[in-house]
Amino acid sequence: KHNKLQQHTRITSFDDFIYSGMDYIHDKYKIDWKNPNPKDKVKATQEVVNDIATEVNLYGMEQYEQFPTMMEDHFGGSQRASVLAAASGITTSIATSNSNAGLNAWYLSMLMHKDGWSRLGFFGYDLQDQCGSANSLSIRPDEGCIGEFRGPNYPNY
Repeated sequence: KHNKLQQHTRITSFDDFIYSGMDYIHDKYKIDWKNPNPKDKVKATQEVVNDIATEVNLYGMEQYEQFPTMMEDHFGGSQRASVLAAASGITTSIATSNSNAGLNAWYLSMLMHKDGWSRLGFFGYDLQDQCGSANSLSIRPDEGCIGEFRGPNYPNY
């Protein structure tokens, strides 16, 4: 794996985590994210979500541990958890062309973050980061809409 944080001084940790994920889906699934093609996608299965989200999330957590100042800069667990989850969700959505798969990758990343570092935030501000996975495939219309149909009134727990 290449560590883009060491190669480029202007790249952010968020970009690094996403580029790492893009490299992963290119190498493993042959997704050419630079030249998108409707036929060039992976079927959105739970195994694929687990695989991609786990890879991106673990890479990000390793980078936070390798660069403690980055961890300090992203003060509070919720900030770190959101950066990792967004990178996992974006990478999975691009690989599968499925926003709901990306949302499930987001929630898996949150659970992995909590499992790895014991909490997502402090003073109880981590609750909202843990509540969504039960609703990501809900049939209730106010909680189970696909990403494209969610609006500003979507419940924020």
